[in-house]
Amino acid sequence: MALTLIDISHLLVTRGNAQYGGEAVSELEHALQCAHLAELAGETPELVTAALLHDIGHLLSPQDGGAERAGRDGLHQYVALPFLRALLPPAVLEPVRLHVDAKRYLCTAERGYQDALSPASQHSLELQGGAYSVEEAVQFVSRPFAHEAIRLRRYDDAAKVAGRSTPAFEHFMHTLATVTARHALASQMPVALPA
Repeated sequence: MALTLIDISHLLVTRGNAQYGGEAVSELEHALQCAHLAELAGETPELVTAALLHDIGHLLSPQDGGAERAGRDGLHQYVALPFLRALLPPAVLEPVRLHVDAKRYLCTAERGYQDALSPASQHSLELQGGAYSVEEAVQFVSRPFAHEAIRLRRYDDAAKVAGRSTPAFEHFMHTLATVTARHALASQMPVALPA
């Protein structure tokens, strides 16, 4: 079943008040901070939307927190994809799908990155498979949307500040609506065939 904009809004508003992992912010606060950081950096509306929705899989999977407490990865980066695929373009979906891989990449590619992760993020890293090998890192960075996922990851890491001011939820819902409308229009356009 595909989610609608109303479903996404309802999910973030009703379930977004849950604590974000072991961090000092709620799921909704984290999403808003992440989207705001992407917007401040001048990212495309698609990447701002990816930043807003990158962890929505936590809200769609009630056992996600339970999986982590039981020592398993809840695979939140994949959970939302089937629900969002009809609504959003790859420029949103791929960074969402790859943001965990981006963390694993950065742990290998950037000295000190892993040590700077919050304790909760270090714990989830272990459950997600740990740092990439050099070979895995090289393969990751050559994937489409890997660089966008890396930027998303940096916003994700910085979006855990209690009390940080952000634009209202409705501001980002407007961005999401714009991205979905463009995707719907592009999906319905006939493809021009070469002569």
